[in-house]
Amino acid sequence: MNIDRVNAEMAKQIALIISRDLKDPRITGMISVTKVSVTQDLKFAKVYISVLNGDAQTTFSIISGAAGHIRNELKSKVKIRTLPELKFFLDDSIEYGMKIENILKDIKGGE
Repeated sequence: MNIDRVNAEMAKQIALIISRDLKDPRITGMISVTKVSVTQDLKFAKVYISVLNGDAQTTFSIISGAAGHIRNELKSKVKIRTLPELKFFLDDSIEYGMKIENILKDIKGGE
């Protein structure tokens, strides 16, 4: 079993579950699963999500609260001997990168 393949498959399936199954109207913006990091013993998985153009904190709270539902949905989609417990983290690196890019454009435009 290749842990990188498990990480990639988990990220893909979690993104699909969030986009298709979570119908809460408070979930706003574009949600991306940027990274999944599963421990070697498959007991835990850190899931990093990014929220663009929406209420990041509310969306993150709802998705974190649905971790049990998401894990339950994963059981039929990911075939591994132990399905890890999911822990969600908010990844703001994309938003941060866009902010830096805008600052650089403003600096360059001012020259």
